[in-house]
Amino acid sequence: MEAASLWAATPGAAVLGAPQTCSDSPVPGGGVGSTPGGAVLPGREPPYSVFTVLVVTLLVLLIAATFLWNLLVLVTILRVRAFHRVPHNLVASTAVSDVLVAAVVMPLSLTRELSAGRRWQLGRSLCHVWICFDVLCCTASIWNVAAIALDRYWTITRHLQYTLRTRRRASALMIALTWALSALIALAPLLFGWGEVYDARLQRCQVSQEPSYAVFSTCGAFYLPLGVVLFVYWKIYKAAKFRFGRRRRAVLPLPANAEVKEAPQEAEMVFKARCPATVTFQASGDSWREQKEKRAAMMVGLLIGVFVLCWIPFFVTELISPLCACSLPPIWKSVFLWLGYSNSFFNPLIYTAFNKNYNNAFKSLFTRQR
Repeated sequence: MEAASLWAATPGAAVLGAPQTCSDSPVPGGGVGSTPGGAVLPGREPPYSVFTVLVVTLLVLLIAATFLWNLLVLVTILRVRAFHRVPHNLVASTAVSDVLVAAVVMPLSLTRELSAGRRWQLGRSLCHVWICFDVLCCTASIWNVAAIALDRYWTITRHLQYTLRTRRRASALMIALTWALSALIALAPLLFGWGEVYDARLQRCQVSQEPSYAVFSTCGAFYLPLGVVLFVYWKIYKAAKFRFGRRRRAVLPLPANAEVKEAPQEAEMVFKARCPATVTFQASGDSWREQKEKRAAMMVGLLIGVFVLCWIPFFVTELISPLCACSLPPIWKSVFLWLGYSNSFFNPLIYTAFNKNYNNAFKSLFTRQR
C-alpha cells in the first residue's frame, strides 16, 4: 500500500509546519547554508520541528506495540495446548500477518516518510520487497478478519452441524485461500508486468498505479472482504435477535407454588427458591451458550467496526486516485495509510478482550517467566 510522506510533497521540501526559504549565499565546502534569520537553505537538511518529533515518536510506539502485542498472542497460542484448535488457528494467522506488518512494512514506510520529497533511497530490490510485503500482509490481515467473522457466524447459526472437525477443515481452507489470494494480489505487478512500482529516475517506490490493477487490488484486498463481513454481521444480528426474542416469548409468568417442571417450548428448568423474601427465577439450559454467543456477536461487531473505520478512507482514495488521475495532499495520504496500519494493533486487542482464556493465559505466561 503506498506510503505518502508526512513531511513534504516535493524534493527538498521542509518538515510540516516549517516554512522554507532559499538564499544564494555559499558556505564553505561548496554547500549552501542558512541565513542569519534562521531560514533553511538548499544543501542542508532542515531541523526537525517539535511536531515532527512527536509524530515520529507516536509512530515508533505504534510499531513497537503492534509487534509486541501480536507476538504475545502468537506465543501464547503456540505454548498453551488448549489453543491448539480452532478458532485459534484463525487468530494465529491474523497475528502472523499483523506481526509482519509491524516488523517489515511499517518500519520501511516510516523510513520513506522521513525522506524529503517522498524519495525511495533503498534501491530497487528493497522497494519490490517492501511493496510485496505491504500488499501481502495487509491483504492477509483483512481477509483473516473476514475468516474470523465467518467462523463466528457458523458457530452461532449452525452450532449442531458445525462440529469441531468441520471447523478445522473450514478454517484450514480459509487460511489457505487467504494467503493464496493475498500473494496473487501482491505479486501480480511483478509476475504479469502489471504496472511499475519503482522509478529509478525519480527515486519513487509505490504500489502500481495502473488503473486496471488499482480496481483489481482494491476490490480483492478490501471491497470483497468488506462485503463478506457486513453480510455476515447482518446475519449474526438477525439470528441473535430472532433467538433472544423467541426466548423472551417462551418465558411465561409462574404461579406462586410452582415446582420444578419443563417449559412447553424449550428444554428449560424452572426453580423456586424459598427464603425470607420468596424469589422465583428461571434458568435456561442454554444460558451459557447464549452468553457465549452474545460475546461472540459483540466481538465480531467491534472487530468489523474498527476494521471499516481504519481501512475505508485509504482504499477509497486508493481506488479513486488512479482512475481520475487526481491526488490528495501528502499529509492526508499519510494519515489514511497509518490509520489502516493501526488496524493491526487493534485486532489482537479486540479478539483477546472478549476471551477470558487469553487473559488467564497471559497471566500464566508471565507468572511462569518470573
